[in-house]
Amino acid sequence: MTPAWINTTRANAAFVVLTRNAELDGVRQSMRQMEARFNHKFGYPYVFLNDEPFTDEFKEATSGLTQAETKYGLIPKEHWSYPDWIDIEKADISRKAMEEKGVVYGGSASYRHMCRFESGFFYRHPLMEEYDYYWRIEPDVEFYCDIDYDPFLYMKQNKKKYGWTIALLEQGNTIPSLWGTIKSFIKKYPQFIPEKNMMDFVSNNGGYSYNLCHFWSNFEIGDLNFLRSEAYTKFFDFLDKSGGFFYERWGDAPVHSIAVSLFLNKEEIHFFDDIGYRHGKIMHCPTARELQKKCHCNAHESFGKGRLHIMVGMAARSYGGIRFDRQFLLPEMGPNRQLK
Repeated sequence: MTPAWINTTRANAAFVVLTRNAELDGVRQSMRQMEARFNHKFGYPYVFLNDEPFTDEFKEATSGLTQAETKYGLIPKEHWSYPDWIDIEKADISRKAMEEKGVVYGGSASYRHMCRFESGFFYRHPLMEEYDYYWRIEPDVEFYCDIDYDPFLYMKQNKKKYGWTIALLEQGNTIPSLWGTIKSFIKKYPQFIPEKNMMDFVSNNGGYSYNLCHFWSNFEIGDLNFLRSEAYTKFFDFLDKSGGFFYERWGDAPVHSIAVSLFLNKEEIHFFDDIGYRHGKIMHCPTARELQKKCHCNAHESFGKGRLHIMVGMAARSYGGIRFDRQFLLPEMGPNRQLK
């Protein structure tokens, strides 16, 4: 059988990496893994984004790891600052209160800017405008398995709009008013909610409340045109105007996950079970024996199987033939990394 990478057909896609100059070593680790496992065969470009200019050292040390094109972009100030409608004093008081309560990253302003940017602006950056698909990569992650096919092309050919590999529960004290805001959006824009959606993934009671389930967005492969759609644009703008990214600590993971669940059906969402992945202490490792032949991870340590995780209500569901276990991330493990 001819290897998939021999086929010169490629999707119009890129890796997107939000990072800082200080994270160079972690970025290089992630790139080495990605190149070894996948991209040395397929040659997709990398787009690096930063709220400060990248140094020549960063550019040289990353571009030297790949034969693919590398692009380096500065985030516009308006995408990484307080919008006009935010009461900065109120936001400061809220951060202090959340920090005193021990909320993870509760006192961090930069974390909030990061979550807002990932929720509503990364795909609007000029360097991303030419692409149709993205694969998000973060520093210090690992890819455990050889990927001998093209996930971007798989998404395109099968009309998938969102792909994930780890799902867990959000920390409720970071998003107390998020679901109320979501319900207000649904009431104002019912035309954007298709009959066949994935509401049952994020709510156990038909939308009355949020069950905290979300896809861990530090790994996601997605359709940029979905994020550019009128539905998602109005969705993000509605959330943004509410102030929850700054007055609370809304993360991009629940924002993306709720949007995916509201606007897409299960056939448009894909679980990349065959992509072994680690971020921090959380990892996904394929359990199928055939997949294990291409991996160097221990399936028994995959998320949900180790002592670091507990099951919530032993609830399990099946979406499109994929069994999904609702799991809880222990507070001390933290969510996506913080940009300091």
